[in-house]
Amino acid sequence: MPTISKKRQVTLPLGQCSIAGIQPGDECESFVSRKGVISIVAKRKDAEMGLLKDAPADDKIRE
Repeated sequence: MPTISKKRQVTLPLGQCSIAGIQPGDECESFVSRKGVISIVAKRKDAEMGLLKDAPADDKIRE
């Protein structure tokens, strides 16, 4: 079972990393739910581009 180090670091089990596709050196984000559950999500390059790639542009929106 993983434990938290003094630096608040966690070593993830190899099996979980394999399933999630996480490799050493990958960047991750963590989120805490209202119930105190921590989720770790691997950041994927250009992931945000895929989310809205087919969304139509709206020329009425200005910065």
